[in-house]
Amino acid sequence: MAERVIEVDGIELCTESFGDPADPPVLLIMGLGASMLWWEEGFCRMLAAGGRFVIRYDHRDTGRSVTYEPGRPGYTGADLVADAARVLTAHEIPAAHIVGVSAGGAFAQLLALDHADRVRSLVLISTSPAVPAEGELPPGLPPDLPPPTEEFVRFASAAPVDGSDVDSVIDHEVAYAGVLAGGRRPFDEAAARVLVRRDVERAHDFGAARNHDVLTDGTVPQAPLSSIAVPTLVIHGSADPMFPLRHGEALAERIPGARLLVLEDAGHGVDRADRATVAAAILDHTS
Repeated sequence: MAERVIEVDGIELCTESFGDPADPPVLLIMGLGASMLWWEEGFCRMLAAGGRFVIRYDHRDTGRSVTYEPGRPGYTGADLVADAARVLTAHEIPAAHIVGVSAGGAFAQLLALDHADRVRSLVLISTSPAVPAEGELPPGLPPDLPPPTEEFVRFASAAPVDGSDVDSVIDHEVAYAGVLAGGRRPFDEAAARVLVRRDVERAHDFGAARNHDVLTDGTVPQAPLSSIAVPTLVIHGSADPMFPLRHGEALAERIPGARLLVLEDAGHGVDRADRATVAAAILDHTS
């Protein structure tokens, strides 16, 4: 296990691998504004112990990957999708099992639509359909799915914190993690605070992640989700405040043969209490 900064097409991305490179590869794609640390090391090691070669990486403007001027990212969401393929190329992996959470799950869908030859299977966690169903609204407009919870909307619409005050930034990110947890289970604030502080201190410029808030989509595949032909597993918490459960159900309905695993009372992301369950499901799906 070691961090490695790769460069493909002039783009520097920080990656980290776990396990034997001879094992089936699993690429983990995190959501917007989040570094690879949110794929917790213990979770990565569970997958590696199950006989998978696991790669996690920092998106642009997170962690130790390339950063851009605040407010002027100079790249699009489509570029972040292509970055996933770049990571595979740098590791000399023709195709991998792709696991994405939140926006990373949307990127995984788009990767399967635009770079189908790089995708062996999909695991989509806490996410929503990345393209409309056939006959629905054109790209860029929201599908007919439930909105985030009122608590999530209140938090997301609150005034931004002072980015120059590290303690305030950490408090804000911990509070955000608490909201994402969904409110039906105890929230481990102490563990979240340790992870957030490490994330803030590790980043080249933690504030650069705000560039993800102003990204345009870029060129989005026009094919429907029904054209995805690889085995797909959808994992969704019943208490997800960002994408209520119906989003995961709709996703599983639109991808042929997709299976849905519902995590009761789980919020958004992979909670520590669900790590073993999610890891076992991924290992089974990628066997």
